[in-house]
Order: sequence, then structure tokens, then C-alpha cells
Amino acid sequence: MRFVARFLILVTLVWGCLGFLTPLQAHAELNAFDQKLTTEFGQKVDLNNATIRAFRDFRGFYPNLASKIIKNAPYDRVEDVLDISGLSETQKARLQANLDKFTVTEPAKEINEGGDRINPGIY
Repeated sequence: MRFVARFLILVTLVWGCLGFLTPLQAHAELNAFDQKLTTEFGQKVDLNNATIRAFRDFRGFYPNLASKIIKNAPYDRVEDVLDISGLSETQKARLQANLDKFTVTEPAKEINEGGDRINPGIY
């Protein structure tokens, strides 16, 4: 009886270990947000999808200029951000100096729903 019990335990352990060693199947289809990460979205600030916190690294953007950028989205081109009404000359100069650090992709509902771009709840 002990032999049978030990044999079953050994078979179970080997079976379990083989299950951990097999590679997981990668999903062929990416969701909309994961597809964005394969574009410039991961390297540059996306004016149509980034939250306000993405602008913290840019001097003079956070929080006022960043809020204006987000509230006036969506943009068709990066240069469209210069057409926001009510920008001061200083704000326009800061935008102009950083245009190469921005990108524009299609607005994603997964990112933009609920107004979380202004207040993403991270404190």
C-alpha cells in the first residue's frame, strides 16, 4: 500500500513539474492599449492619450499647460497643439521647444473614458 501511495505522489509531482516547464502560449491578438505600446506611445508623450502626470518631466507644463493640452484634445497632428486658444507666448515657446517629444495617435476609449486623464487618482 505504501508503494502505491508513494508512486502516486511521485507521478503527481512529475506531472505538476512538467506543467510548469511548458511555455505558455502567447496571445496572437493584442488589445487596443497593448497595440499602442508597440507604437511611439511608449517612447513619447501621446497628446491624445497621456495623463496629466506624463507632463511632469517637462519644465513649466505641469499642471496648467498640461491641463490645457488634455482639455483641447484630440489632435490630428502634433503641431495642432500650438493652436490652443489662450496660450501665453511663454507656453507657446515651451510647446515649440518640445514638439519632438510628443506624438499623436488615435484616442483610445480605454484610456480616455471617465475623465481620468486630468485626475488619474495617483497621489
